[in-house]
Amino acid sequence: MSFCFCFSAQISYWQQEIKYDIDVDFNHQIHQFNLSEEITYTNNSPDDLNKVFFHLYYNAFQPGSMMDVRSRTIADPDSRVGNRIYHLKENEIGFQKIISVKENGKNDLKFNVQGTILEVLLNKPLRSGKKLNLNILCHSQIPLQIRRTGRYNKENVAYSMTQWYPKMCEYDYEGWHSNPYIGREFHGVWGEYNVVINIDSSFILGGTGIIQNPNELGYGYENNKFQSKKINNNKLKWKFKAENVHDFAWAADPFFIHEETKLSNGTVIHFLHKDDSLNNNWKLLQPYAVKCFEYMNENYGVYPYKQYSIIQGGDGGMEYPMCTLITAEGSFRGLVSVTVHESIHSWFQGLLGTNESKYEWMDEGFCTYAQSEVMNYLYNERKLNPLLRQYKSYIRLANSNFQEPLTTHADFYNLNYVYGVNAYNKGSIFLNQLGYIIGSQDLKSGMKKYFENWKYKHPNPTDFKKIMEQESGLELDWYFEQFIETINKIDYSVYSVQVSKSNK
Repeated sequence: MSFCFCFSAQISYWQQEIKYDIDVDFNHQIHQFNLSEEITYTNNSPDDLNKVFFHLYYNAFQPGSMMDVRSRTIADPDSRVGNRIYHLKENEIGFQKIISVKENGKNDLKFNVQGTILEVLLNKPLRSGKKLNLNILCHSQIPLQIRRTGRYNKENVAYSMTQWYPKMCEYDYEGWHSNPYIGREFHGVWGEYNVVINIDSSFILGGTGIIQNPNELGYGYENNKFQSKKINNNKLKWKFKAENVHDFAWAADPFFIHEETKLSNGTVIHFLHKDDSLNNNWKLLQPYAVKCFEYMNENYGVYPYKQYSIIQGGDGGMEYPMCTLITAEGSFRGLVSVTVHESIHSWFQGLLGTNESKYEWMDEGFCTYAQSEVMNYLYNERKLNPLLRQYKSYIRLANSNFQEPLTTHADFYNLNYVYGVNAYNKGSIFLNQLGYIIGSQDLKSGMKKYFENWKYKHPNPTDFKKIMEQESGLELDWYFEQFIETINKIDYSVYSVQVSKSNK
């Protein structure tokens, strides 16, 4: 049997670069906002570009969208989505209406919108090594919270603001990644965000980046040496800055409690949550979050940003640079587990920015592997195999007729069930079995080297394989090919059994 290894090493590595300056005027009474977005895009590719693409994720939350149709026709729909999009009313849908796109603030550019993708036609090619300056005006409506983003989720958090702005699609050695959004994964350009949010002064915010005007805002963000100088008007300007990230998310609610704690190295962990019956769980969570970050810093590589925010919002748990949105329902251990999982995404996807749509197992799987270690540590359980549940899940799939290889694009799985097992469970087992092959110490040192070599970049499977081959001195093509590209199963057999005299 022969194989064609479909991944290629990024020998002459390059990546695009972007700077966003976003100004938002937010109207909470009608759940809409006007947005002015200036981007400076650096074409570090060897190619000249005649057009650029943006994601308009809110447009997925409309009856008849690709996300809606897929959810209503797949055999096992996500219960959080189902047919809910189909039944949204006009004032409940999401939309992003592009008013204008200008180059250098003056030259109008032609553009086309197809569902969740904006195509902008350039007047002249963007040459390799050159910069492009665009100004986008957009009017948006925040949908009822169905999946990740939206207003008033089931725990009544007012705004979970994720996938909320026109986001530049990634362009890399494979070309444009302008995939329509159906509710799955994300991929973005590394860069800088300067975001100003003008919102009613009753709202408390948290999210990606460092707040630049804490003493004007108060709400626990102000420097302890100063008394808050909150401006007395109807709206506050929240100014955020984030560097070396590939997305920006935030949340807002007038009844958030804001608390914070610190890691031993000074990194601040913010907690924003509702004052409700689950309030005590959020307080108990804080030392667990600190220990999680300390463990990851020691064993996988140091989290480099000055802050991280754990925010109540969304519909379960979802990771974003420098923050996560999670719901608090269920047991306390469940809250700890989802917090650990989403926090670890700061390493796997947040800093090691793999293309989640193509390599979701490198994102969710590696995260699940580390999560099992951290939970074992936090609860001092000393499990010999903390991934036992993941193995059982994968074995059930392997013994079914539903298997698909890990090379399947996240959007194209026939069943959500198979996507989930592949991304989370088979992906974590991939690392566990790799440790069995090369040894646990080489795996551990290899993971640290992978982090140091590829943070702030977009690694692919071959980049990871090269690190592990260098660390172990072994050739690993066979393992990556068999485990990733096929649905072959391990075939063990007993060669012989010997009984020692002491066991007669």
